[in-house]
Amino acid sequence: MPDRLNASSAWPYEDVIGFSRAVRVGPYVHISGTTALGDDGGLVGVHDVRSQAQQVLRNIEKALGEAGAALFDVVRTRIYIRNIEHWRGIAEAHLEAFGNVRPASTLVEVNSFVDPRMLVEIDADAYVGEPGKES
Repeated sequence: MPDRLNASSAWPYEDVIGFSRAVRVGPYVHISGTTALGDDGGLVGVHDVRSQAQQVLRNIEKALGEAGAALFDVVRTRIYIRNIEHWRGIAEAHLEAFGNVRPASTLVEVNSFVDPRMLVEIDADAYVGEPGKES
């Protein structure tokens, strides 16, 4: 079995639910659903879906780095939004992060999140390849 790396963000729900922010097994990196919590644990961009999406993507980029990957390695994102009418702000943030990468992506409306002030959650999958092998 390939080596496994679990990376934590120290988000309190990780221990309550039993999950990791990122998991890398071989060349594959999976980033859990990520919200707009800042380094201080507070929600960034309350009432501003684009600001929340930008913070989510910064959090994803940080988690990827801890797993030895980068935004360029992302092959798939899944975007969950509370109000589909606000999709454009999220799309703009996603384009800023992935405009040159263009991963496969899904955007769906959901009923709610753990914190009702959260407007967006994104998860991601990346493939980093293996040294010495072509991807």
